[in-house]
Amino acid sequence: MGGGSTNPEDVEAREHEDEGANAGAEEEDTGAQVAPIVKLEEVAVSTGEEHEEVLLELKAKLYRFDKDGNQWKERGVGTVKLLKHTDTRKVRLIMRQAKTLKICANHLVLPSTSVQEHAGNDKSCVWHATDFSDGELKEELFCIRFGSVENCKKFMEMVEEIAESQSKKGEEATEEVTSAAEQLESLSVGNKKEEAKDAEKSEEKGEKTEPTKLETEKKEEKPTDGA
Repeated sequence: MGGGSTNPEDVEAREHEDEGANAGAEEEDTGAQVAPIVKLEEVAVSTGEEHEEVLLELKAKLYRFDKDGNQWKERGVGTVKLLKHTDTRKVRLIMRQAKTLKICANHLVLPSTSVQEHAGNDKSCVWHATDFSDGELKEELFCIRFGSVENCKKFMEMVEEIAESQSKKGEEATEEVTSAAEQLESLSVGNKKEEAKDAEKSEEKGEKTEPTKLETEKKEEKPTDGA
């Protein structure tokens, strides 16, 4: 009968021969150089975090409270960060989803920011914030869950510490403004006193001083004898 052998050993032998021939063809160097069709250049990707210092970085799962549905909805699993800006010294919380890097939380940590342990779960905590992750400011109630109780406590303590420091900075700024206003007021009072002293000295010396606007108006209002 014609045709190739169906013996498994013969089939396997032929496959090995073909593989050897293909390997030999692949190893043969023709010396030809093939230039790439498209040349790709490295592109610098900006994350917006280049001028910020990482204060805290932890893996977690984030939820937001849906008021319409009256239930918690998952925002994503990823890494939550607390970042301090090197110039403004402001601190923000940002969280990105692990695979897509989509931002699921992005807001400032303010003096009013208060994080509390979620009832019934010591690995979770909740807080209110004015969030900007969707491109517009929106009041949100967040809940974040960590892999351990230690990480949850670390997060809560850090946010509380930052909120207190931001509050102190606000008080210091208010004190600086008040102090500057007082200094300006004292300078103004000092200038008025000096002007009064100069006027007194001029009167003592018999020097004529220019009449004030009020004195001029009074003279103009005084009726003449012939009226």
